[in-house]
Amino acid sequence: VQLVDSGGALVQPGGSLRLSCVASGFTFSNYVMSWYRQAPGNERELVASISHYGGTTSYGDFVKGRFLISRDNTKNTVYLQMNALKPEDTAIYYCSTKVFFQNYWGQGTQVTVSA
Repeated sequence: VQLVDSGGALVQPGGSLRLSCVASGFTFSNYVMSWYRQAPGNERELVASISHYGGTTSYGDFVKGRFLISRDNTKNTVYLQMNALKPEDTAIYYCSTKVFFQNYWGQGTQVTVSA
């Protein structure tokens, strides 16, 4: 299983970013995919999850309609569209899945929201 995260950047407050995670080594369409984030000094927290075919999504309370998780099973890719970014969204964002009861993580992509 390999997950490769990308798309992080420095962005101004109120700006937008789209993160991507390309998966390989397993049957992507069979598994729930998630995005987590971890800010310095904080525990890793769940940002969003999406079901196998994208019909069900869930979000952390802090998202409040600003983010959208999606997936393209033809490209083995999951996305996180982030809008109205705030300084408190600054963190390393990780793609994740659980295959055969084991958690797998991407390498992380840094998102920094600052003026």
